[in-house]
Amino acid sequence: MNRVVITGMGVISPVGNSTEAFFSNLLAGRSGICPISRFDTTEYKVKLAAEVQGFQPEDFGIEKGLARRCDLFTQYALAAAEQAVQESGILGTVPENRLGVYVGSGIGGMETFVNEAYKLRDRGPGRVSPFFVPMMIGNIASGNIAIRYGAKGPCLPVVTACATSSHAVGEAFRAIKHGYADAILAGGAEATVTPLAIAGFTNLKALSESEDPECASLPFDARRKGFVLGEGAGVLVLEEYEHARARGAKMYAELVGYGNTCDAHHITAPHPEGEGGMEAVRLAVEEAGGLPDASVYVNAHGTGTPLNDKVETLVLKRALGEERAREMLISSTKSMTGHMLGAAGAVEAVVCAKALETGELPPTIHLDCPDPECDLNYLPNQALHCQAEMALSLSLGFGGHNAVIAMRRIA
Repeated sequence: MNRVVITGMGVISPVGNSTEAFFSNLLAGRSGICPISRFDTTEYKVKLAAEVQGFQPEDFGIEKGLARRCDLFTQYALAAAEQAVQESGILGTVPENRLGVYVGSGIGGMETFVNEAYKLRDRGPGRVSPFFVPMMIGNIASGNIAIRYGAKGPCLPVVTACATSSHAVGEAFRAIKHGYADAILAGGAEATVTPLAIAGFTNLKALSESEDPECASLPFDARRKGFVLGEGAGVLVLEEYEHARARGAKMYAELVGYGNTCDAHHITAPHPEGEGGMEAVRLAVEEAGGLPDASVYVNAHGTGTPLNDKVETLVLKRALGEERAREMLISSTKSMTGHMLGAAGAVEAVVCAKALETGELPPTIHLDCPDPECDLNYLPNQALHCQAEMALSLSLGFGGHNAVIAMRRIA
């Protein structure tokens, strides 16, 4: 079996449009949650979101013509991929049929879908854009990235709601481990801060209705009442270890385990005993060869919904044993980024890789009133300097989809 390492990363997020800006802002506890600027929220119960700020597609080599033919989620994906590719130096080092793309989206081009529906209603079928379908479909971010870099190897966009990009990274890891590719651009993208998405999630009772950005996204806090919708993209270059070593590539971390399960319980709620999540953690840790004696960092799913945080606490206790779970150093970066849906797992994998590289662990901000049922070490409010040897990233999606990624520090 091949070893798999991370050699490049790119991020577009509510707290920064580069990996370095993103991670430094997380360590500083800076939140990207603010009043929604994309539309008038007068008639909406939800007033806040975590929007990407200052994004210009041309800053990432995306030509104006291409940008016009791409929904915003694809623009974000292309920008994150460009960062990751440039940092990794992967282009030209692998045959085109050994370079893959696994970039998914939980929802795809919602803004495009809604805009074109309005055109159909107001102006008739002849005014619907010929680019409507290729702008809207959820696989098109992967397609555009593959076209841009001539990646003719395996291309597998994933759609598992909030677990999308963790599954994309995990499946890419497996593809390289088993020899189907030498390198894969893996991750996810989302751009759903739109009236329809906000209304839908609000009526599902999933979103926080707080109008105070300091009290909106509250993972593991007793005051939590829902998540804050975020957006952006994360892309990682995964590469076969010997190939990366031979070309002298920088390696951020080694991927060593992946768990993929389903609760098979409810369309939105997690299993009350955390059975699927527990098994995903167990599988990832088992494939990784077990937990090290040294410190382990966990980037929790940590959405700030009443059920998720309580069940995720139980998942970690059941999977690792209560004593070991209490030793974990855990945080939810969604307290700062909001919930980026299909992009969340990828940007949180970036957090894990940076944490292992730097020995700096980001906090869970605004965790001032811990829920007694969420009684693990969730690193409240302050970053922690600690050299972890392993990191776990958990993603628990609607439909009961669970994904857990395990990675180790490069010594």
